[in-house]
Amino acid sequence: MPLDGLFVHSLAKELNEQLAGGRITKIHQPYPNEIVMVVRNNSQNYPVLLSANPAYARAQVTRIPYQNPATPPNFAMFLRRNLEGARLSSVSQVENDRILHFSISTHDELGDDQTLILTLEMMGRHSNLFLVREKDQRILELIKHVPADQNRVRSLIPGATYTLPPAQNMTNPFGHDLTALAKILLDMDKADWPKAIQQTYQGFASLSAKNLAKHLETGADAMQTAKDWLAHFDSPQPTLYQIDKKFTFAAFDWDSEQAGQPYDTIGDLLDAYFQGQAESDRVNQQAGTLVRLVKNELKKNQTKEKKLQQTLTDSQNAETYKVKGDLLITYPHLVHKGMHSVEIENYYDNNQLLTIDLDPRFDGLQNANRYFRKYRKLRSAKDYVLEQLKTTDAEIDYFNQIASQLAVASPKDVADIKVELIEQGYLREKVKIKTKGKQTKKPKHVLSAPDQFTASDGTLIEIGKNNLQNDKLSLKKANRQNIWMHVQKLPGSHVIVHSDNPSQETIEEAAKLAAYFSKARDSANVPVDYLPAGKLRKPNGAKPGYVIFEGQSTTYVTPDPLLVQKLKHS
Repeated sequence: MPLDGLFVHSLAKELNEQLAGGRITKIHQPYPNEIVMVVRNNSQNYPVLLSANPAYARAQVTRIPYQNPATPPNFAMFLRRNLEGARLSSVSQVENDRILHFSISTHDELGDDQTLILTLEMMGRHSNLFLVREKDQRILELIKHVPADQNRVRSLIPGATYTLPPAQNMTNPFGHDLTALAKILLDMDKADWPKAIQQTYQGFASLSAKNLAKHLETGADAMQTAKDWLAHFDSPQPTLYQIDKKFTFAAFDWDSEQAGQPYDTIGDLLDAYFQGQAESDRVNQQAGTLVRLVKNELKKNQTKEKKLQQTLTDSQNAETYKVKGDLLITYPHLVHKGMHSVEIENYYDNNQLLTIDLDPRFDGLQNANRYFRKYRKLRSAKDYVLEQLKTTDAEIDYFNQIASQLAVASPKDVADIKVELIEQGYLREKVKIKTKGKQTKKPKHVLSAPDQFTASDGTLIEIGKNNLQNDKLSLKKANRQNIWMHVQKLPGSHVIVHSDNPSQETIEEAAKLAAYFSKARDSANVPVDYLPAGKLRKPNGAKPGYVIFEGQSTTYVTPDPLLVQKLKHS
C-alpha cells in the first residue's frame, strides 16, 4: 500500500508509543531533505528519520546508519540550538492526513516553558518539515523555503504563520460513524465503490480503497467488515510483499493471495522497503562521476577490443604470405623482373597451382623477401594483438565488476569504490591548496564494513559490496576453513559463511545472497561456486577483488529478495 493517511495512522501510533516522554539527544542532517533525531526513551536510543524527500517522504525509527556531512547544514544547527535536550511529549496525526506533529516541551530564551511543534508534511514534491512555535503558530524554520511565487496558498518561509494545507472536506474514518459507507454500498455498483470510498473518506489512496472494497464484497456484514478492516491500523502487523519483482508494503497482511514477509515494527518494514530505493537514488547522486567514468572506460575498451579483433582477423593471413615467400625462394628461376604474377605448384597443397602477385621491379628472391617481411610484420602484430586483447578483456571485466558494484552500492560503499579507482590510477584525486605556513594532512580512508546477514540457523554471513571489502573479507578476515562463495563467471560480491561445516540450508541461503548481490540478480537457476576460503589465491599484480581457485563445488539457486530482507542484520 502507499504511505497514505491510513498507513500514517498506524505510523503515528507506533512512534508515539516508542518516543513519547523521551528526550532529544542528537540531531543530524545527512541529506538536504532529511534529518535524523535521536530520542532517548526507556533506556533506549531511537534514531528517528524525518524525511521530506519528494519521492520517499516518511517518518520512522530507523536502524540504517547514515553518514553525516563534515559541516552540519543550517537547518540542523537551528534544530540543535532549539531542540537538543528537550522532551518529546507526543506524536500525533492531523486528522487522517499525511501530516505528523511532534510536540516538544522546551524553554525559550528567557527560560520560560514553551511548546514547539516539529511538523512533517508528507505530500510528494510538496513535502516539508517545519519547526513551529505552538502559542502563535509562527514558523521558526523549515527544511525547504518556498518562494511566494511557487505557493500562493500558504507562506512557507521563516516568520510566517503556519497553516495546514487546504482541507479536502472528507470524513476521518477513525472515530466517526460509517453512515456514508452504507449509502455507497446500497446506491452504487461494486465497480464504483473504490472511487466513492476514496472521495468520501480522508486518507485513502487508490490501492487502499480497492482493498477495502474487495473485503466488503466478501464480508457477510459489510459495516462490521469495514470496522474490522480499519481496526487493523490500530494493531498493525507490518508486511512486505514482492509482486512482479517489485516490492510493496502494508500495515497488516491484507493480501491473502500473496506471501508476505512480516516485520516487528513499521520502522523495520520501512527500512527494508525504502533502503534499496532511497539508497539507489543517493548513490546515483553521490556516484555520478564514478558512473560516468565506468561507462566511458567500458565504451573505450569495448571499442578497442573490436579494433583488435579486426586486426587479429587480418593477421590470420600471415601464413599465406609465408607460403608465397617459401615458394618464390624455392623456384626463383621462374620469376623475372617485369612480371606481374606467376603460377607455381604449391607443395603445401598437393601441388595445386597457386597464383602469386609480384612486384615487377624485383626478381624472384626479392619478391620472396617482400612476402617474408609482410609475414614477420603480421606475425609480430598477432602476438601484440593477443597480448593487448588479454589486457583489454581484463579491463572490461574489471569495469563490469565496478558497474555491478555501483548498481547495488550503499553510500558508504561509494567512498570505497572511489578510493579504489584513485589508487588504480583511473580517477584523479582533488588536491587542496595548502594554506600558507600550514601543513594539511590528508585523513586516511577508513574502509567500510561488509554487509552482515544471519542464516536461519544463526550462522553469520558477510558480503563484500566492493573490491576493497572483498579483498579484506576473503583474504584477511575469513578463517581458512570458512566457506567462500561467488556467482559463477559473472560480476558479483564475495560471500563468506563464517562456519567450517555449514548446514545445507545455510549453504543454500548464502548462495541465494551471492546470486542476489551479482549481475544475475534477475535470473533464475544461477550457478554459485563455493569452497573453503583458504583455497583462494590472488595472482601477483592482480586488480582488487580478483582471485583464482580450483576444486570448488557448485550449487544452483534463484535469488530471493524477501529472503535478503529476512536475513539482513538490523
